[in-house]
Amino acid sequence: MQAFDFYINPKKPTLGLYVRKGAGLPDLAEASPWQLEGQVWANELPPAVLQGLEANGHTFQELGG
Repeated sequence: MQAFDFYINPKKPTLGLYVRKGAGLPDLAEASPWQLEGQVWANELPPAVLQGLEANGHTFQELGG
């Protein structure tokens, strides 16, 4: 099963960022505010988030607050 890295920006705690495990954040202009929070498995993600990851290699998700 595929795993993804999950990042949070403490300045925007209602927004999460998922990327392929180990990919890091090389494409973000300002990657420094994002902190790795852990990994998640593909079966733990909503279908829309998983589709974005498969299509783009990353996706953002609004988190409940």
